[in-house]
Amino acid sequence: MAAENYVAYVGTYTNGSSKGIHIYDVDVEEGLLYLRKVVPVNNSSYIKESRNGEYLYSIADEGVEVYKIAPDGDLTSINQIDIDGMRGCHLSTDLTGKYLFVAGYHDGKVTVIHTHQDGRLGSVMDGKYHRGQGALVERSFRPHVTCVRITPDNRFLCAVDEALDQVIIYNIDHHINKLKEVDILRMGNQAGPKSIHFSKDGRFCYILCQITNVIRVYDYHLNEFGFPRFELKQEVSTLSNAKDPYDAASAMRLSYDGKYVVCATAGDDSVAMYKIDPETGMLDRQFALPTSGEYPKDIALFPDQQHIAVCNNQGGTITTFKIDYDKNVLMMKGKPQQIDTPNCMLFHKIEQAPESFRNITEKEAEAEVQKRVRSYVPVN
Repeated sequence: MAAENYVAYVGTYTNGSSKGIHIYDVDVEEGLLYLRKVVPVNNSSYIKESRNGEYLYSIADEGVEVYKIAPDGDLTSINQIDIDGMRGCHLSTDLTGKYLFVAGYHDGKVTVIHTHQDGRLGSVMDGKYHRGQGALVERSFRPHVTCVRITPDNRFLCAVDEALDQVIIYNIDHHINKLKEVDILRMGNQAGPKSIHFSKDGRFCYILCQITNVIRVYDYHLNEFGFPRFELKQEVSTLSNAKDPYDAASAMRLSYDGKYVVCATAGDDSVAMYKIDPETGMLDRQFALPTSGEYPKDIALFPDQQHIAVCNNQGGTITTFKIDYDKNVLMMKGKPQQIDTPNCMLFHKIEQAPESFRNITEKEAEAEVQKRVRSYVPVN
């Protein structure tokens, strides 16, 4: 059986030396990344693959941009739209791929965008601004939406508001393409919810809290009236040192097979892995270990689930590790990849394998960027 081939996309801020989305060839077996090229995007703070795997969405200063993914993983811009608000920080889709949802950290807005079958982004269908202040006024004087994610039944949108210490639940009216607030999941003062995920079978929900440095585990189901119900059953710490009070739990992912939760904590620069009990959904921590980098803003499991990549935003590196599931330890693989302010990362399966694994030079990367800038004509 032939080995599967992958690329990794990494979105970055571009107020420093970085130019946009970095495309890496992936040596899955060895857990290593090799920079192939850079696609210019203004502040690609988050990227998301379409449901059918044919397109890549990216946050940009101008709104949201969508790219066609080539068989070798290269990206070609299709169009770009304004989201009628400030730059977003998170993207997700519904289960059909009809809607693209944008979380607005800076303006506290949830935006709904219509997507076309040919990959183009259509019009903004709806937008909801959150209102109010959080308990910690100096950091939550206005709403900050940090994550938007559809429920497993594809009927409700969960908008995580870090400043308000709430997850606001919206019903999606598919006939008029509008959102209607139906409930609020309150997290408690100064919890700072950051992101939300659902288990692979849809029975459990996991919410990462940035300020209290915990993952909250909920039972999830619809009540007798057809509305979502969350029942809290567990809280587990994200910190490698339980005495460390630093408030910066920063990222959370579920494994492809649905058996593990992985999270990063920027406060102590660590990554932790938890095993999911398939019957209860509760978490059993396996390890919490250093990332060998500063401020791990995102993490991504390699497709084989034997390796993990950590985007160290302030340290300007991506570090990769081999996971030893028997001994519950991490072993670094290769040298850290130098990259200015990496924000987010995802792997994508490709049809064409690279001829060889090698990193391009900084000069080659800059030449590729300039070539793309000269030839780029966005279609709005």
